[in-house]
Formats: sequence, C-alpha cells, structure tokens
Amino acid sequence: MIYLQLAIFFCKKCNFLGEIHYFCTLDMMNWQQLISNKRLGQEHRHPERHDDRTEFKRDYDRLIFSAPFRRLQNKTQVFPLPGSIFVHNRLTHSLEVASVGMSLGNDVAQQVIKKHPELKDTLFQEIGQIVATACLAHDLGNPPFGHSGEKAIQAFFLEGNGSQLQREVSPQFWSDITHFEGNANAFRLLTHQFQGRRPGGFVMTYSTLASIVKYPFSSTASGKKGKFGFFETEKDNYRRIAEELGIICQSEMGEPLRYARHPLVYLVEAADDICYEIMDIEDAHKLKIISYEETMKFLLAFFDEQNQQHIQQRIIEEGVTDNNEKVVYLRACVIGKLENECVRVFAEHEEEILSGTFNGSLIDHISALQQEAYQRCIQFSVSRIYKSRPVLDVELSGYQIMQTLLEKFISAAVHPERFYSKHLISRVSSQYDIEAPDLETRLMAVIDYISGMTDVYALEVYQKISGISLPIV
Repeated sequence: MIYLQLAIFFCKKCNFLGEIHYFCTLDMMNWQQLISNKRLGQEHRHPERHDDRTEFKRDYDRLIFSAPFRRLQNKTQVFPLPGSIFVHNRLTHSLEVASVGMSLGNDVAQQVIKKHPELKDTLFQEIGQIVATACLAHDLGNPPFGHSGEKAIQAFFLEGNGSQLQREVSPQFWSDITHFEGNANAFRLLTHQFQGRRPGGFVMTYSTLASIVKYPFSSTASGKKGKFGFFETEKDNYRRIAEELGIICQSEMGEPLRYARHPLVYLVEAADDICYEIMDIEDAHKLKIISYEETMKFLLAFFDEQNQQHIQQRIIEEGVTDNNEKVVYLRACVIGKLENECVRVFAEHEEEILSGTFNGSLIDHISALQQEAYQRCIQFSVSRIYKSRPVLDVELSGYQIMQTLLEKFISAAVHPERFYSKHLISRVSSQYDIEAPDLETRLMAVIDYISGMTDVYALEVYQKISGISLPIV
C-alpha cells in the first residue's frame, strides 16, 4: 500500500529517515499532520509566507472574490431562480453552509482539545476556518440546472451521440465522464492549471483541498452510486495531498485508488446536510408549497415537548406575529440543535474517524428524536418538493439545454477543422484548451466550459446556437 512505501523513506510521525520500521503504521491519522497550511503549487514558497491573515483565511478570501464563486448566484439550488419570491440559489446555499461549517469546526475544535490538550495553540484551532472555506467550495463544480446537469453530461456519453467516443479514449477517462460528478469537478476546478493560469489552480492549502473531497476515490472505485472524488487528470494531485497529510490509503497495490476521508469532510458534509434539508422546507413554505401549519409541525418535531413549549413561549414573549418570521426563528433553532448533535457525534467517534473506520455521515448517528424528524423532512422533500412541477420543469428544460450544448461543442472538439466547429470554438474562453492535439484534453475542455456556465448563460448560448435568438441587425 502507498503509506507503507512512504515509510521506507520518511515517517513524519516518528521523524525517522532510512529503513523500513514496521512498528510505525498509519492505522490512525494524526491531527497535527492532517492540518497543514502548505499550498498546492507553491510548496517551494511555503517557508516565506508571512501575513496577518492565516493561510486558511487567505483560502476563504480567495474563494469569496473568485469568478466561479460569483457564478453560483445564477445556478439552481432546487427551485427555479427567483422571481418575486427569493429562494436559495447555489451562492446563498454555499454561504449558509459555510456559516454552519464554521460553527461546527469551532465547536469540534473545543471538544477535541479537551481530549488532546497538546493541540492547543496549533493549526488545529483553525479547523473552523478550514471547514467554512471547504463549504464555500463544495458546490463549485456543479454544472448548470442542478443534478439534472450532472445527469445530462453522463447521459450524453452513455446514451447520446457521445457514446461513439468510447473506443477513442482510455477506459479511465471514459469512466470519469460517464460518471461525471460535481464533487470531483470542484476538486479539478480548484487544482487544475487551466491555460494562462498558475500551477496549483487556486493554490489552496492542502487541508482545505482535502476537506472538499467527499468521496476520496477514483471513478473506477465508485460502485453503484457512481460518486467519486477526483478525475484521472487530478489523481496525482490528490495522492500528493493525501500523502502529505497522512490520510490512510485503503486500496491495495493494483486496485483503483481509494482513501479514507479527511476527518473535516464529515463536518463539511454535515453542514451541507443540515442546510439543504432544513432550508428547502423554509423555501417550500415561502413558495406556498407547504402550509404554515405543516412547516411548524415539521420543525417542532426536532424537539421534545418541553423544548417545544419553551420555543413557542419565546416567540410569544418576543412579540413575533409574522408567520414567516416564526418559521425563520424555529428554523434557526433546528439548525442549532442539529449542529450540536453533529458535534457530539464527531467527538464521540473521533477515533473511528481518524482510523478511517467510521461508517455513514454524522447525521446518520444523531439522536433518535432528531433522526426521525430529519427523515420526515427528507420524505416530504422527495414527494412534495423535488417532484413539484416548477422543479421538474427546470430539470427537463435544463437537461435539453445541456444535451444540445454538449452535442454541438463535443462535435466541434472532435472535428475542429470543420467550418462550423471553428466558429463554435471561437466562443470558448482561452483558458479551456479546446484545440489541444490530444482528444481527451479537448473533450475535458468542453466539459469544463459547459459545467462552469450559469443557468442563465447556458440558456443564452443554447438559444444563440439553436437559432432561437438572433442579434438585431
């Protein structure tokens, strides 16, 4: 296994250089190694960095001011982009997830330092910032139109005209594009050196990058769910990060690459789980998909009878009479309760998490009362929200738009010498190497270009290349 090969040369755990020493293993990950502010692509400058901001705060700021992050404001979360009623888009969702992630990280840091006092005054105390930054980035790789965009990319190569390309590309590349995954694409967006850009992509710290990878294995190890964490093109980057941080490699020699999760991934995942499920309920109430009475029933179910009475009494005492504001207050209480539950689960299962043996998500292990209430929210969301007509209409339209864009631009990438192809290629930003001599590079450039579009821009390009929208002459 990879970690045994590394032990031959240097073990950071024991500061031992030289021979194999089998008494030193990576049966458990090490917090002081897991939290590293070394930056991908600028390792040689690491000792020179001096700034009032921590390296992890620099990561956060770098994402906030980036174009891919801004584009999230025009990407669908669940409901269609807002008209008169403002519901969540990818940007507002990511900001809220980051807020919850910051709280989760800070609270976990406090709990773990009680158990391991040696972690006080180390980089470990920065995990709240790391988790918040990873939360900001967790949806960066999602294509337009939500999950229907992912399905459209997969289907184009599995069922559409793209299926003819299978014999022209490597098996690994084919596995990557037919299982296209927003999570893997986020890691690529942050680490890949696009044309004209510097090595290391966003040049993020190792720990921040590792905290984003929810499924730390290749597409060939993804199984039935098809989820994976990095494309073949970024495999070496993830391997470098994992080895630097001491993340446990779980694959044997010759098997598809698979690692244990970086522990902070569980906090990023929990923040996302909490926000999308609870905020979807609030949005459904705003859109009148669910009544006020139903909404309050769903949210109050997270608390026992005594706490329900306390919350309702607090609402009365503070003079809140607006139903929307009551929902907002109760939603905040629910998020706080779930956040506390996830901190408790993480602290109780820290050793399993560090050894790579923890099963499921933190949400899977919360107390029975909260778990039952959470599952009822999921069931409602599936039956009443995700299958509502506005949501389905966006998915159907988005799927068709994505299929058309892929059809046109993939054809141009395969046959760049054609007249029409040259005109299409001229539309593509120079950062995407769509004219590379290698076919796989050109295909990936198209996927990079289309997956980076906002819903609005994808629709605009679709209309123009379909002849639906013409410039006024």
